[in-house]
Amino acid sequence: MRRLKIAQVAPPWYPIPPKGYGGIELVVSLLADGLVDAGHDVTVFATGDSKTKGKLSFVYKECAPAEIGKIDREICHLMPAYRQADEFDIIHDHTMCGPAIGNFIDTPMLHTLHGPFTEPVKKFYASLNHGVFFNAISNYQRSCFPELNYVGTIYNSVMLDWYPLQERKKDYLLFLGRMNPEKGVREAVQVANRLGEKLVMVVKMVEPSEVEYFEEQVEPLIGDNVEVIGQVDVRTKARLVKDAKCLLYPIQWPEPFGLVMAEAMACGTPVVAIRNGSVPEVIVDGETGFIVESVDEMVEAVKHVGEIDPKDCRAWVAERFSVGRMVGDYLAAYETILTERGRL
Repeated sequence: MRRLKIAQVAPPWYPIPPKGYGGIELVVSLLADGLVDAGHDVTVFATGDSKTKGKLSFVYKECAPAEIGKIDREICHLMPAYRQADEFDIIHDHTMCGPAIGNFIDTPMLHTLHGPFTEPVKKFYASLNHGVFFNAISNYQRSCFPELNYVGTIYNSVMLDWYPLQERKKDYLLFLGRMNPEKGVREAVQVANRLGEKLVMVVKMVEPSEVEYFEEQVEPLIGDNVEVIGQVDVRTKARLVKDAKCLLYPIQWPEPFGLVMAEAMACGTPVVAIRNGSVPEVIVDGETGFIVESVDEMVEAVKHVGEIDPKDCRAWVAERFSVGRMVGDYLAAYETILTERGRL
C-alpha cells in the first residue's frame, strides 16, 4: 500500500497513552504509533498532554476525566479533524459524536465501536449507516447489531514488550477494573474469601458512584486477605499481572472486549472469567484460563489454574492480540474502504 495520510481521532477525556485508566486511549496510542512505524503519515487528534510518534493536534491542553460524556467538549475537540478532512486519505474516529459529522464529508471514514449497543445507540448508528464504515472489536459486539456497514472485526491489542512472560507465580489472585457492579468487584472478593486466598485489587475509584458502591457493597466484605490499590502506571500493572496466580474476571455485563484479559495472558497469567460478552473469544477455555457460569464455578476453577501452561497463554496473545496483528488488520481495512470509495 502507498503511504497514507491518516487521522486518528481519540476521545478528549484521557491523554494518549493514558497514565492510568483509559482503554480506548491506549488502543489509539498503540495503533497510531504502529502506523507511523509502518511508514504512514499519522495525525492524532487528542489532548495536549498526549505523546505520540505521529503529529499531535489538540484543542484542549489537558485531559478532563470529570467532563466525560459532555457533548460540547467532545465536538469542540474533534471539529478540527473534520475541518481538515480533505488533507487525509482516511479518518479513523474513536469518539461517540464523530460519525455524525463524518457522515457528511467526502473523505472516507472508519469508526471503531468501543462500547455496548443500547437502544439509543443503535438508533444513532443506524441513522449513519450509509456514510460511515464500522469496525467491531469482537464478533459478539458485532452480533448485537449486525445491520451496520461493517468492514470487519479487529481486536484490540497488547504491547507484548510491556507484559513479559513469567512462569513462576506468586500466591495471590488479581482483579483489575472499575469499582462498579458491572465489573464484578463484589464477586471477586467473594471468591477470594471462600478460597481463603489473598486478593490484590487494582481499581479505578474516583467518581462518586464508584466510591458509594465500594463503601456500601464491597468494603463490608473486605478482610485482611484483600489489598485495594488505586490506579497504577503500566509498569506497576505489568508487575502485578505477571506475578499473579490468576486474574479474576467475574464480569456482570456483556463486555465488548476486555483488554485486561489479554494483558494477563500475555504474561502467562491464566484468566478465570464468567461467560459474558466477548469472553469466549478472548479466552481459550481450558488452555489459557477457564470460562465459568457462576461464582461457585469460579471458586472451583481457581483451584485448577496451575494446570494452565503460561507459555500457551503467551502464544495465544502473540498470535491474536499483538500490536502488529492489529495494525496489519486495520491497514487491510483501510485498503478495503479506499478501494470501495475509489481512492486507491
